[in-house]
Amino acid sequence: MRNILIIGAGKSSSSLIKYLLEKSPKENIHITIGDISLDEISKRFQNQQHLTLIELDVFNEKQRTNAIKKADIVISLLPARFHLEVAKDCIKFKKNMVTASYISDEMKALDEEVKKNNLVFMNEIGVDPGIDHMSAMKVIDSIHEKGGKMLLFESFTGGLVAPESDNNLWNYKFTWNPRNVVTAGQGGAAMFIQEGTYKYIPFHKLFRRTEFLHINGSGKFEAYPNRDSLKYRSIYGLEDISTMYRGTIRRVGFSRAWNVFIQLGMTDDTYKIEDSENMSYRDFTNLFLAYSPTDSVELKLRSYLKIDQDDVMWEKLLELDIFNPKKKIGLKKATPAQILQKILSDKWTLSEDDKDMIIMHHIFGYELNGKKQQIESSMVAFGENQTYTAMAKTVGLPVAIAALKILNGTIKTPGVQRPITKEIYEPILHELESFGISFSEKEVPYLGYNPENVFG
Repeated sequence: MRNILIIGAGKSSSSLIKYLLEKSPKENIHITIGDISLDEISKRFQNQQHLTLIELDVFNEKQRTNAIKKADIVISLLPARFHLEVAKDCIKFKKNMVTASYISDEMKALDEEVKKNNLVFMNEIGVDPGIDHMSAMKVIDSIHEKGGKMLLFESFTGGLVAPESDNNLWNYKFTWNPRNVVTAGQGGAAMFIQEGTYKYIPFHKLFRRTEFLHINGSGKFEAYPNRDSLKYRSIYGLEDISTMYRGTIRRVGFSRAWNVFIQLGMTDDTYKIEDSENMSYRDFTNLFLAYSPTDSVELKLRSYLKIDQDDVMWEKLLELDIFNPKKKIGLKKATPAQILQKILSDKWTLSEDDKDMIIMHHIFGYELNGKKQQIESSMVAFGENQTYTAMAKTVGLPVAIAALKILNGTIKTPGVQRPITKEIYEPILHELESFGISFSEKEVPYLGYNPENVFG
């Protein structure tokens, strides 16, 4: 019996584990899950014949190496910064490895050694990155095979709450790591190229430079630019393309309201606040406003940000209870970003029966036989509940499918890689369709620069 080791069992693991357990009798596989805390996972998966749970601290060398030695392939669902120790052991013990994380410089540096040992280290095989790569390359390769020249590529992904569970003014709930939502866009300017012109948007302007999207059958959305779209020119083999833009989807109005937190400084994660555990939500909000012996916190905030009392943005802030003098933060020496995350989690955590959704939308502009053409490709996936979310499905299933196909030799090209070749994307996209994760494509008139877009 072949052993698949999964290290880390967070929110995105539910669909992955379920898939592998269902495949285990036919595929003759046993799943070992190693995590520092097994309480939650043991409740979800009890009395499974093909499953073993072990305590595993990735920084405990003995626990880590013992588990990796016994595996035929290793799936790391740890935060990206923890993959390296696992990767080095996988090389040492000649084990293939799969992660959903972006390829770090440290991981990329292992490529030669991974190839020398004839191993597959598959990375960026979740939803974004992952399904975005595969669905994009499928269309790009088909355009090139017909002799077409790519002119434009725009790609957008969003993890949102499904319409039937959308019951707050922000039209948003956390469907993945809340910390990543709070700190989104930090660490450098957003970079892209539009009609041959390079664009750079600093963080403090990011959420006011949005693009509107009409996604067939799903309505109108907005998107703000991801940090570095330019690197995808070389990744996708589109070095000469004149428009390359990747963005994050939100419901219309979210970015304008989120910008309030940016302007106040509440998303800053670089310093800690003294006595934060004893502060109220109101105290925290007041930290970022000018002193006044007479004006209320509410009045100071509205005045500072020029928000009218009848503006829906004001209603959104009130809904989050940020002016409550009785609610305590309860976090010691927390950063502003950590405190904001705590406040938002009170209101934006999925309820047990809430459903989420993943939306992905690509736009391909190309020239073929002297004629400019455009393709739009869209995918919408829905979750079942708080555990089997659309996020868990679209992150976990590609990871699980890739691991099994590597184990079975369907995917065998060695190296540290992402899923951008036919060997990888064709079989995985085909299998994902059976889980309702599929793209609808349509030819539309070539638009090039769309005047409705405001990010240029």
